[in-house]
Amino acid sequence: MPKAITRKSEDFDRWYTDTVRRAELADYAPVRGCMVIRPYGYALWERIQRALDDMLKRTGHENMYFPLLIPESYLLKEAEHVKGFAPEVAWVTQGGQKELEERLAIRPTSETIICSMFADWIHSYRDLPVLINQWANVMRWEKRTRLFLRTSEFLWQEAHTFHETHAQAAAEVDTGLECYRELAEEWLAIPVIPGRKTESEKFAGAEYTLSIEAMMSDGWALQSGTSHHLGQNFTRAYGISFSDRENVLQHPFQTSWGLSTRIIGGLIMAHGDDAGLVMPPRVAPIQVVVVPVTRSNDPEGAAAVDEACRRIAAEAGDVRLRVDRREGIRPGEKYAHWELRGVPLRLTVGARDLATGQVTVTRRVDGESWAEPLDGVAARLPALLDEVQARIRSRAEGLLRDRSVEVRSLDELREAFAERPVFANAPFCERPACEEAVTSAAHALTIRVLRRDRSGEVGRCLACGEASSEVALIARAY
Repeated sequence: MPKAITRKSEDFDRWYTDTVRRAELADYAPVRGCMVIRPYGYALWERIQRALDDMLKRTGHENMYFPLLIPESYLLKEAEHVKGFAPEVAWVTQGGQKELEERLAIRPTSETIICSMFADWIHSYRDLPVLINQWANVMRWEKRTRLFLRTSEFLWQEAHTFHETHAQAAAEVDTGLECYRELAEEWLAIPVIPGRKTESEKFAGAEYTLSIEAMMSDGWALQSGTSHHLGQNFTRAYGISFSDRENVLQHPFQTSWGLSTRIIGGLIMAHGDDAGLVMPPRVAPIQVVVVPVTRSNDPEGAAAVDEACRRIAAEAGDVRLRVDRREGIRPGEKYAHWELRGVPLRLTVGARDLATGQVTVTRRVDGESWAEPLDGVAARLPALLDEVQARIRSRAEGLLRDRSVEVRSLDELREAFAERPVFANAPFCERPACEEAVTSAAHALTIRVLRRDRSGEVGRCLACGEASSEVALIARAY
């Protein structure tokens, strides 16, 4: 029987770690800040990866791979970028018994080495646009780590693109953000709020950064995917140029966008409950588990149950289904095992139900159980899974709606966070002094994004009272 996990209401952080480890998604590695992703966790990542990779290919991107090690001289060419990442860079200084002549950075991100290579590959407007993506691991020497959410080494994709014009690059930034929105909402059932980061929160070296922000079930925010317009900052620094349509030498405009295994942490915290994970069916490694219930003194009933399980499995088609035939484990223990792992649907097949031609279906998201006719139940599974997906998303949307508030002053902001974390929306003028006033108004507040869906709203900044045309999403964040 799985050990009980800490209740969310008792200790959310402990609940999260218990769930990750006991559901066998991941565990701590010997190196501080690193993790081992276990088969069930990696299968979840593969589902997410496949969905996003299909979107990347649909939008014209091709996969490449670049080296893990980056010469220090490559990093130093873009000063703002180096300054932003310097505290997190891990260095290789020795190879075998020989000290290296130049330090090698373990990639924190790949703009520098990609720009250095494309400086040799881009020559004409005919070479543009360049739309590439890399699936890779990166290293950022984090001080405080948490499984999936913030680890020193993590897996991600990083798209890098080059364009003739600023507007074309801006459209690409929007394409990246839309892919992330689609992944979060349509696949992971997590509603998100897209927007632009403030100057203090944007990616080091970018003109601007867009992000999607998701509410976790404790009311805190999670940055769940970012897309950056890099302008010509890197292409100038790395000497990337092309002859334009008038045969004039120009620097291309560049973007980058990335999403990491942190999104798995978001899925856990957005949907999980006191019993463990709640998996949206579209990304669940196992969508349906079939649990046979038999009695040792009823061989005929056991044979009928076994035959029914085989029939369901054979007719399930593309549904990711597993029959739990483990011996020596009671049905209740199997139920708890699969609830902890968040399997969306459970079919219980017992001799008593079969006598009336039925099986019992249990929905993980709300625990509701009902009888379904055995005949055709496998064919009905896709529709049942679609319903589960919709219920999970609806529940998350309800939480976001219930915990979103409108504020018009710093006093109202403090009052909004007095009892519990919320998503506060407020008019904001973008002045650095006002951002500092907002983040100082209550513990651990940050401006997550300036909401794209509300850009242009006329108001007065909650901090200074001056005219504003942006609405800031303010929250506590992981």
